[in-house]
Amino acid sequence: MELQPNDRRLSMKITSSGIVDGYFADEYGKRGTQFNENGIPTYSIPFSVTDAPEGAVSYAIVLEDKDAYPVSGGFVWIHWLAANITRTEIAANESQAATDFVQGANSWTSMQGGQQSTELSSFYGGMCPPDAPHLYELQVYALDATLDLGNGFLLNELYHAMDGHVLAHETLKGYYSEKEA
Repeated sequence: MELQPNDRRLSMKITSSGIVDGYFADEYGKRGTQFNENGIPTYSIPFSVTDAPEGAVSYAIVLEDKDAYPVSGGFVWIHWLAANITRTEIAANESQAATDFVQGANSWTSMQGGQQSTELSSFYGGMCPPDAPHLYELQVYALDATLDLGNGFLLNELYHAMDGHVLAHETLKGYYSEKEA
């Protein structure tokens, strides 16, 4: 499709039914009901992508908590990494069962996270703010290729693999509180 001078392209949009009034629902974090053997929340957030750019072949995501920096000993907490997502909708809790995309290691593998195994950490590792409501950011990247990554990849490996392939990038933000509201 050829754009005319007055045409405006729509920006890629990310939405989640798991965010209500700016907060992620309880089930996606420490007040949920699904946990792994180490007590880490595993019920992953749903999201959908609309208005993806032409030529998008796959999507990659990074769910991070920058508010963790002061309480983690100086780093952003990674809750979920995934790549080679070839559809525009991910349902709640798909991290545990999906086999059509790869997932990277989250921060629960760190010393602060109890050094959970890479195998257990290569899924969604839910929200557990210890001190105050934290702002969580779901970064979604539309890519012109699938990436040469396997389960357990690291954040830096994702960024290196995406280099030169990002068609669009959008962020969805929501809070999760340390206690019930």
